[in-house]
Amino acid sequence: MNTKRLPAEWEPQSGVQLTWPHAETDWRDMLDEVLPCFVSIASEIAKKEPLIIVCKNANEVRQQLTAIYNDSVTLFEIQTNDTWARDHAPISIIENGKPVILDFMFNGWGLQYAANFDNQITKQLYRQKAFHDDVAYHNKMDFVLEGGSIETDGQGTLLTTSRCLLSPNRNESKTMEDIELYLKEAFGVHRFLWLHHGYLAGDDTGSHIDTLARFCAADTIAYVRCDDPNDEHFLELSLMEEELKQWTQEDGTPYRLIPLPMADPVYHEKERLPATYANFLIINHAVLMPTYHSAKDAVAMNQLRKAFPDREVIGINCLPLIKQHGSLHCLTMQYPARFLR
Repeated sequence: MNTKRLPAEWEPQSGVQLTWPHAETDWRDMLDEVLPCFVSIASEIAKKEPLIIVCKNANEVRQQLTAIYNDSVTLFEIQTNDTWARDHAPISIIENGKPVILDFMFNGWGLQYAANFDNQITKQLYRQKAFHDDVAYHNKMDFVLEGGSIETDGQGTLLTTSRCLLSPNRNESKTMEDIELYLKEAFGVHRFLWLHHGYLAGDDTGSHIDTLARFCAADTIAYVRCDDPNDEHFLELSLMEEELKQWTQEDGTPYRLIPLPMADPVYHEKERLPATYANFLIINHAVLMPTYHSAKDAVAMNQLRKAFPDREVIGINCLPLIKQHGSLHCLTMQYPARFLR
């Protein structure tokens, strides 16, 4: 019998991937502003576990990382369009007890942006021996899927949003039932939790789940809650909260729900940016949380400490990141134990 499992993010990791900005990415006009943010993220990851960095020019990146560069950091020279590893990196599963990377089609969040180079990154990492020899590569280019669009408890439940997975510019001919069947086969999951409400202004992913609601443990979900009736998100996030309250675990027990504050509005050139505390990254022994120079940073950090009492919660200023409509989790992809060399 063929068994597959999609591991949860909090399980032991062999490392994390970043894809580094350069002058031909969308960061070209603000490289000096965003590079310190990337260095901060790289530094915190490298303190806890191995880090692989996909980059255009390894020598340049090595110089930028002089203060932290050591044996835990490995660079891979690969051409890239952009830097959102969560969505162009592979998704890791365990199949019949063995590690497998799944290479899904990345089409620039529904054909919005060029992704011709980004869509080759996983294959290039595999060819360049980023993974252990026993890690299998499975081509899933017949299906469009981004890592930021799914969450799992590691026990067969998949959490996602209908706005994203059912968007016509991803898998146009597939119904919800088709998508469930495909992902059951791909991941070995058997239960789906679909959010039909919730969005963030300025988000161009089509409501990725990792901006709205996150599994923190098999019985715990952290989510964005808006308490301001005058905020444009109030109604949608209230409806999302009601959906979450109706869900139960497989045994019928309600989930433990931990609300995260709606981040204070941040604007760039009159556009509201998708600042969210839900875009945190779980790594070995720690959680990296985006901060936005707001009093709510401390509130969000205290809430995440409730969700992760055995992990250090570390804040990283992500104000530069959201100018390109993403945050900390969007930039990263974790690999479970036994995957990276």
